[in-house]
This record gives sequence, structure tokens and C-alpha cells, in this order.
Amino acid sequence: MILSMRMHNIALIEQLTLEFGDGLHVMTGETGAGKSIVVDAVNLVLGGRADRDLIRTGTDKAWVEAVFDACGNEQVAQWAQSQSMEDFDGTITLYREITRTGRNLCRICGVVMPVSQLREVAAMLMDVHGQHDAQFLMNSQFHLLFLDAAGGEDYQALLSRVDAAYQAFIANHRQYGRLVRENEKKQYRMESLKKSLEELKKAKLKAGEEESLTAEKERFRHSEKIATAVQTAHRAISASEDSESVLTRVKEAADALRGLSALGEPYASLAQRCESSYYELEELGYELSALAESGDFDPARAEQVETRLDLIRRMERKYGDTIPEILAAQEAMQEEYDNFASMDQQLAVMGAEHKRLLSAYRALARQLTEARHVLADAFEKQMMEQLKDLGMGHTVFKVSFALRPEGKVLMPQSVGDDVIEFMISPNPGEPLKPLSKIASGGELSRMMLAIKCLEAEKGGVGTMVFDEIDTGISGRMAQVVAEKLAIIARNRQVLCVTHLPQIAAMAAHQFLVEKRVEGERTNTSVRALTHEERIGEVARMLGGADGSEGSARAHAAHMLDVAAAQNQ
Repeated sequence: MILSMRMHNIALIEQLTLEFGDGLHVMTGETGAGKSIVVDAVNLVLGGRADRDLIRTGTDKAWVEAVFDACGNEQVAQWAQSQSMEDFDGTITLYREITRTGRNLCRICGVVMPVSQLREVAAMLMDVHGQHDAQFLMNSQFHLLFLDAAGGEDYQALLSRVDAAYQAFIANHRQYGRLVRENEKKQYRMESLKKSLEELKKAKLKAGEEESLTAEKERFRHSEKIATAVQTAHRAISASEDSESVLTRVKEAADALRGLSALGEPYASLAQRCESSYYELEELGYELSALAESGDFDPARAEQVETRLDLIRRMERKYGDTIPEILAAQEAMQEEYDNFASMDQQLAVMGAEHKRLLSAYRALARQLTEARHVLADAFEKQMMEQLKDLGMGHTVFKVSFALRPEGKVLMPQSVGDDVIEFMISPNPGEPLKPLSKIASGGELSRMMLAIKCLEAEKGGVGTMVFDEIDTGISGRMAQVVAEKLAIIARNRQVLCVTHLPQIAAMAAHQFLVEKRVEGERTNTSVRALTHEERIGEVARMLGGADGSEGSARAHAAHMLDVAAAQNQ
């Protein structure tokens, strides 16, 4: 149940704190006072749409905070355990802040969390029935949701199993469909891949090959310059017929200095250095000679290099910017080709799995259909009992199952194969007709209240909010609806926005919503009423103008006394 709620800068409300207790709470006030603003604030803190129009004019942000007592709520306890909230004592605080810039801040028990998490936790705590929710009954697509919500734990478990079977099937169905589509274009694609792979295999590209060939080509381009320089160096070092070589002179220097070795260390050292230089230059001469012999320009090799580079660049234009990229593309194409080559086997395996998953889904869907028919029978009886309490005792309510077209294969759905629609006959002797075609506004409101009563009997969330559930209702029916809300409030905390004095009188707590102009600003306030103040407010709702008319006050006091006696 909700313990308290605070809000700041919500629409016409600058600052407001509300505290709640057990039983039925009602909010009353003049039309336009802002009763639904409180419901809007509740929707906001529960994770509803963050409409920036809710932010009070002249301010940049608005926030709402709600504190709940969730002791005994197993769903909330499991959620708290999943969040490692070791000090959880059953109290849950929800906070939502919105700004004009679009910033959206949510906290649960002081911890910042996404709005989806806020919405998930809020659904375990409170159920809000807005004044337009009855319109969902006008759309038969929602009827299945209302029926399924009436099922017990075993039924809900079956629903979950059907959904799991559907999810498994649909994942396989999408993969299988994609594989079938790929198989349809397999032949053309395989021929294209085969041609490309043969071309690449024939090319025999190797990593680093392009750089090596480019360097060799560069050497060929400068072959004459290289040859002249190498030959000049070789002639300078090695012996030749027309000049004395550097080697000869270095050897003469070594011989001359060796003869002085006995005269001192400096001469012996110099002789040794000359000998070392001689051998180093001799080795250098051999290398230059070999380089000169092998460095001659080879036209055939140059043409081979150029042809190979042309091939590499042609491959790069078709398959990648570099040889490593081409080799990677080649590997990917080979994998794709091999995948196509094994596609018949893949199709067989996946097709068998597709049939198995479809069969598993169909079996569960048939179970669900059988359980749904049983549930529908019970739901029809329960609804007619509720409608009888709500003054629609002659109404026949029926859950109609759509007939499946002969020979038409139905695509699996997460909720099973059934399509239903609520049918009613409000008057004896009249045929059943779709609810959406013949129900009036008052009948829709009572139908929705009947559904909510059944939900309350099942258990679920601790707090239910009704925003003008009394739309289209007056007279004796107003008293019936009031008594029905009071019955719900015996086991659930109920918050209700109403304009009917019968419902207001039946409440355990009544709040007055007032709008005042203070200076140049309009402010809406909400305050709890004392017993005497409640008499005046109920009298006003009865038509006693400001609530001071004697007969109206007497009637109001009598209504409150009768309601108090009924609620004991």
C-alpha cells in the first residue's frame, strides 16, 4: 500500500504532501479544480509518460516521490533480493524527476535506475485505472488480456510456457526463413564465389610479396647507376691492370711497419692495424665483385616483376586494398562457399528442428485453448455475478471464440492460437452482440469495475487507483458502485477520484481538491477533510451549492452514518 506521496511543481500544484491509510480514499472537488492532477502525478512516479506540460509554468523541473509499504509482497521481495538490497525492510520509495530540457531522473530506494526498472517495480505495487481505460473494452484485441488476467497460477504458468515455446519457434522460424532465402540464390552465388576463388588461388598471393617486388623494380629502375657505383668502388679497392690498388698500398704499409715492430710498441700496433684493414678491404672487394657480377640488368626478370605487380594491383582493385585484406577476403569467400556447399544438410537439420518446435508450440497451444475455454466458462459466471451486483442482473455475458478457417494454417502467437471477443445481451430476449457495438458509457464503466473486482479477489497489487470510474453512472447505480468499491477496499487500498456523493460518503478517507488564485498565480491544493468538513463537501456534491443548505447537510450526514455502519 502507498503510505505517502510528495510532489513539487506538478501542473497547478506547487508543493503537496499526502498521507494515506487503509481502505477507500476519495478525492472530490469542483470541476476543473485539478483532481486528476494527482492521478497524473501517480502515473508519472509509476513510470508513465513524462509529459513536460506537467511541469508548473515558470519552473524548470518537477518531481514526485511515493513511499510504499511492500511487506508481504513476494514479487517486491524477490526484486529486492535480485538487487542485493540486504537491508530491505519492506519499504519502497519511488522518485521521478522531469525537466523542460528532457532530462528524466528515476530513483528506487535512493538508487538511480532506468525508467523501465521503475515501471517494472511500480507494476508490483499499484494498479491505475484511468478514466479512459474502459475504452479498452471497445477493442476486442484487449479482451484476451482481460480473460487471461483472470487465470490462476497454473494457468499463468501455462501462458508462460506457451510464450517460451513461441519465442523458441519464432527464433528458429526467422533463421530457417533466412536460410531458405539464401538457398534460393545459392547457385548463382556459388558460381560467382567459385570463379573468384579460382582466380585468387591461381594468383597465389603472399603477404609481403608486393613490397619485395616493388623494391626489386626500384632497383631495376636504377640498375645503371648502381652498376657504375659498384664497379668504381671495386676498382678502387681491388687490383687492376692499369693502376695500383688500395690493397697493394695497404700491404706495402703493413710490411714497412712490421719491420719496425722490434723498435717499439707504437710501430707494432700500427702494423697490426694495417694488416686488419688489408683483410677487411680484401673481404669488401670480394663482396663488391659478387655484387657487380649479379647486378647486371636482367630484362626478362624485370618483365616478370612488372607482370606480377600488375596482377597484384588487379587483385587489389577487385578484392581489397592490400594483400592481407585480399587473403582475408579469400578466406571469408571460402567459408561462404563451404557454407553454401553444406546448405542442403543445414536446411534438413533446421527444417526438422522447425517442425519439432512448431509441434511443441501447437501441443502447448492446444492445452492453452482447452484451459482458456474452462477459464472462459468460469469468467462468464463471475462477470455476470459482478454485473448483477452492479445493477445489470439481466445482462448475459459471453466469451466468444473465433472459429478457425478450414485449411488455413495459423501463424503461432505468443498468447496462443485463440481469438476472442466479449459478447453481451443487456436485455432478456435480445441476441448476443459484440460488447464494442452496443455497450453504453455507463455499462462500460461497470464492466471495467466488474473486471477490477475480479482482479482484486485474486490478489495482486496492494493499491488500486480509479480515476472517475463513475463515468456515465448516477442514481441507484452510484450507490451500487460505491458499495462495490467499499468491498474491494476491505482487502485492498483504493484511491478514487469521483464526482458522486454516494462514493464520497462510502470512503474511509476523503480529500478535497481546491483551486485558488493567489496574486497572479493559480494554485491547486489537496487536504484531508474532518468529519464535519466531509458533511459540507458531500452536501455540496448533492447539489447544496456551497454545502451549507440545511436539508443537503442533513442528507449528507445521514449518508455518512449509513456508510460508516456498512463499513464496520
